Amino acid sequence: MLHKCVRFLACLLAVILLAVGLVLPSAAVYPSVSGECACLYLPQKDLVLYNKKAEHRHPMASTTKIMTALVVLSHCRLDEAVTVSADAVGIEGSSVYLKVGEEQTVENLLYALLLASANDAAAALAIHVAGSIEAFAELMNEQARTLSLSDTHFTNPHGLYDEAHYTTAIDLARISAAAMENETFARIVATKSKVITTGDGETARTLQNHNKLLRLYEDCVGIKTGFTKKSGRCLVSAAERDGMRLIAVTLDAPDDWRDHAALLDLGFSLYEGYTVADGDLRFEIPVVGGTAESVSLSAKNPATVVLPQGSDAPTLSVEINRFAVAPIRAGQVLGMAYYTVNKKTVARVPLLAEEGVAVEKRKENLFDKIKHLFNL
Repeated sequence: MLHKCVRFLACLLAVILLAVGLVLPSAAVYPSVSGECACLYLPQKDLVLYNKKAEHRHPMASTTKIMTALVVLSHCRLDEAVTVSADAVGIEGSSVYLKVGEEQTVENLLYALLLASANDAAAALAIHVAGSIEAFAELMNEQARTLSLSDTHFTNPHGLYDEAHYTTAIDLARISAAAMENETFARIVATKSKVITTGDGETARTLQNHNKLLRLYEDCVGIKTGFTKKSGRCLVSAAERDGMRLIAVTLDAPDDWRDHAALLDLGFSLYEGYTVADGDLRFEIPVVGGTAESVSLSAKNPATVVLPQGSDAPTLSVEINRFAVAPIRAGQVLGMAYYTVNKKTVARVPLLAEEGVAVEKRKENLFDKIKHLFNL
């Protein structure tokens, strides 16, 4: 009797979890991954789809530079000039051979940082932003705290080994997800090669992206490699399909390219993206007291709904104001589109006024003229 009750409760829990999208389809084939630590993260649902020691602290080598770039982008303009100091020259490891006194833009140094994994570019940016490597590392740690990461700590902007410099696979996935929300960061890490000039403006440096997945995996859109003898091969990748983004992380993975292709395939076999409100929502409602009789409403931007594979497509319902009263601002919310699956709302998309409508000036009648005449 007890076994039957346990089985019943287990089945009931599985049904509940599946209904809220927390159970993965049973048909999924989970790959064997060479990495010491690994995870596959679905940021749009904050779900970890694959976990191999994903909470275990581990050095992360040059994948550190994901956080470096995130901090730099929050403090600098892209066209800002950086003068390379002596403390940024001759850093151990990967380099673009910056020279003391050379001037570069923040944007050029970010390309060197993220494509060529240049440690000298990391140091130059850190010193420019915070005055020293140590002060910049504290900014990195502040950003980690902002992201609620309790198992990550930075001592430098480049990822050279230090016992106090570590993260976890899941923390690194969350850092990467935050970085990929930045359009500039996403554009740079998706770039396969880039030519930048030296400080004299005459000699060119050609930067090749170390991330081979950009060429090996069709849906890959970034992001960063890393390696030291003590950390092993580290890799963070991102892939997108139908608006759904996946983040894969491996730490100390001898076969990381294959690992990531298998992990990303797993994610796309489990979940799929639906694009909703993609130019197909447009309505018109009457305007009271305005210079126009009506105003058009539409969804400004499409949205992505991420659902388990095999789910029903989202269904649409709309709530719109019966009329609008002038004045109306362009972009004012005058309705809402709801997308539901199995009676659960999976997306809300505001319907916005496409144009502004001013208040119509009322013609003065005789009574108004008398009031104005006597300042009443």
